[in-house]
Amino acid sequence: MTAPRPRRAATPGRSRPKPTRGTPQKAGRSPLERLRAICLALPEATEKVAWGEPTWRVKDRLFAQLDDHHHGAEHMAVWLPAPLGEQEAMVYTDPAHFFRPPYVGPRGWVGVRIDRRLDWAVVAKLVAQAYRLVAPLRLREALDTGVAAPRNVRRGAKTRRS
Repeated sequence: MTAPRPRRAATPGRSRPKPTRGTPQKAGRSPLERLRAICLALPEATEKVAWGEPTWRVKDRLFAQLDDHHHGAEHMAVWLPAPLGEQEAMVYTDPAHFFRPPYVGPRGWVGVRIDRRLDWAVVAKLVAQAYRLVAPLRLREALDTGVAAPRNVRRGAKTRRS
């Protein structure tokens, strides 16, 4: 059995610890840049800084929140709402990548580590699933069909004739 690898000391003046594991950087993109691209590709998704970190919303409903070494934690992650029972299953089957985040974990949200080697297609799938949990019906349908839904149009509304 080998001893745990010691952590490198934080760079002077740096408020957050530097990740020690291989940070996935494809074509020079940081985990935050990759996550941002995934989130903002969803219909009408917006980014807003809250609690000192980027969050992503649809119609002002939160579907993803960055956890960049929150309160000194040794990870960078995204917190996502998950369907009932999913959080427990993910944490149980892969605790190296999934965890129960503080504050929102008791409500079923799951933390997904993005500072370790992982399949970004899985992250994209989980972000889309979280988006579907909070997005209005017309935007969920737009996501499923790939066609942008018109705004302020009611289904079955009668049109005026002159």
